[in-house]
Amino acid sequence: MRDDERLIRVDMHTHSEASADSRTPLAEQARAVRAAGIDVVCATDHNTIEGALRLREMADGFRVIVGEEISSRDGELIGLFLDRPVRRDLSGEETIARIHDQGGIVVVPHPFSHNRRYHIRREALDRLLPAIDALEVFNAREAFAGDNRRAAAYARERDLVGAAGSDAHRAAEIGGAFVEMPDFAGRADFLEALREGIVHGRLSGTRVHLLTRYDRLRKWLGRKRSIPAG
Repeated sequence: MRDDERLIRVDMHTHSEASADSRTPLAEQARAVRAAGIDVVCATDHNTIEGALRLREMADGFRVIVGEEISSRDGELIGLFLDRPVRRDLSGEETIARIHDQGGIVVVPHPFSHNRRYHIRREALDRLLPAIDALEVFNAREAFAGDNRRAAAYARERDLVGAAGSDAHRAAEIGGAFVEMPDFAGRADFLEALREGIVHGRLSGTRVHLLTRYDRLRKWLGRKRSIPAG
């Protein structure tokens, strides 16, 4: 990294109202990104890119990487630089192939998490390793700091590029974790810049998980009430 090279802050994992477990309006998300001093945000809603596309349209003072946190049969995988959504419930191999087929980048989120049901299992992680582009080594929503340390050690031992993100489901969480890295022109040189990055982050605490359960319930109840009777 050159001394005169411009560094930017990239939050690589965020959610908005487009996710089933978040009620953060996109306009509020955009304000929070600017307030947190984030230069580039990866919009990675669950199983959709609609929120990312809309956030990109309203971006002012920051850039948006269109992404998706995809529920594969082997656990959650993040695709970045997507042009179209990747269908859920495919195998890990097929999910990765569909990300790569459109020139996207594969990131494995929270690989050793103890507080998530759908994180990738170790057997699947080891099996998919040759096709993975980056591993999330710091997720601000981990309940146990040791889970991030295990991810960082796994990436270091296998020379995997490290990623970091707030995994924000509410606006106040945005920027809780990010990578400070050289600026990049696009997807072609993103991984090279990311490899030179420095991870920054703090854990969000356990309260955010209770709020997410509340938000998921509120959205579920809202959908149920909107279904016509009979």
